[in-house]
Amino acid sequence: MSKLTQVEGHSLKEKQAADTGTGISTAGQPVSSGKLEHVFPSYARFDISLVKGKGSWVWDDKGNKYLDFTSGLAVTSLGHAPEKVGEKLKAQIDTLWHVSNLFHNPGQDKVAELLTANTCADQVFFCNSGAESNEAAIKLARRYHQKVKGTGRYEVITFKQSFHGRTLATLTATGQDKVKDGFLPLPQGFVTVPLHDLPALEAAIGENTAAIMLEMVLAEGGVLEVQPEFLNSVVELCKKHGLLLIVDEVQTGMGRTGKLFAHQYYGIEPDIFTVAKGIASGFPAGVMLAKGYLREAFTPGSHATTFGGTPLATAVIAATIETMLEDNLPQRAAESGEYLTGLLKEKLADCPFVVDVRGKGLLIGIECQAPVSDIVLAGQSKGLLFVTAGTHVIRLLPNLYVSKEEINQAVDILSELIHTYANEHKA
Repeated sequence: MSKLTQVEGHSLKEKQAADTGTGISTAGQPVSSGKLEHVFPSYARFDISLVKGKGSWVWDDKGNKYLDFTSGLAVTSLGHAPEKVGEKLKAQIDTLWHVSNLFHNPGQDKVAELLTANTCADQVFFCNSGAESNEAAIKLARRYHQKVKGTGRYEVITFKQSFHGRTLATLTATGQDKVKDGFLPLPQGFVTVPLHDLPALEAAIGENTAAIMLEMVLAEGGVLEVQPEFLNSVVELCKKHGLLLIVDEVQTGMGRTGKLFAHQYYGIEPDIFTVAKGIASGFPAGVMLAKGYLREAFTPGSHATTFGGTPLATAVIAATIETMLEDNLPQRAAESGEYLTGLLKEKLADCPFVVDVRGKGLLIGIECQAPVSDIVLAGQSKGLLFVTAGTHVIRLLPNLYVSKEEINQAVDILSELIHTYANEHKA
């Protein structure tokens, strides 16, 4: 039994071993618990009910303790229940919850100043999620070309293996067919080309092209970094053809990769970039940021949201950003990521089952020769939570405060799991 858990009776791993005759489950799918009978079954949920979290740790309803290397999919970047943010939220709850965006909200001014002072952006639009941030970016690009430039352009070029959201527009922009299944007909105006295929990108640019949209690290697509040379070519093509460059920082933003935003590694200045996930420590919020010359494209009534940038949301966003800057968390993420990556490479160097260990900051991918879903399930029985990035890649997303001791514990468990699985499936 792992020292990280207090599981009564048979652990999940023991039950899996009894079913399969191996040390690691070959079930390959999360276990359904029969709960949530009145909720649409649109998630393949793990059979774990989490009820409490603090820092790098979470507890389930049975009292089992887990080291969380998911951070709610890159959301709780300050760890679970960060005190500074919680204090700001509690104070705001006793003051004012919601007002319409027809009125001024001082909290929006504060957050906008924080974001524009620390990025290349001049303008901010508040919304509620990453998909909405990307939707706003797409709308801004189209409206700028059609209403400000008078060109009528509307197409956005994206890349295969990308992920931009689940609305009809953003799932169409996403370069993965699995998210589009059953949602035909898809909206017009999107062209997808292979990443790092410059001739294909050049061929895709036409008279209707308005923007090129990409991630600096394709997190959902396998933790794949964009090559600097290719990105420079994208920037030059945008300049040459008068296109807007949109960078999706929904998962890579807010210190996750070792910079406040991942595009800052490359020395580029996007026309538009988007952020959500880690911006509000788990409170639902998203932001679309843009250059000042795009301001006139979003005139009154052109785009709106009911819940974007409420007093509650902006209080949490401001506290999250201030904490990140005060504690220099992007730099800490860079250092911790280097330590985590180095330790993984050291522990897994003798395991040919592992193809690659890659990533930026605390967004790490471990590519393997076979599907890794069974390893994810086995990790839960050892008290370690992590997720996948595609079928063959383990994705690690610890919070930005994660300690070396916690990294050591996670790598020890993960190394044992991967070696065990590799030895059991040599054939």
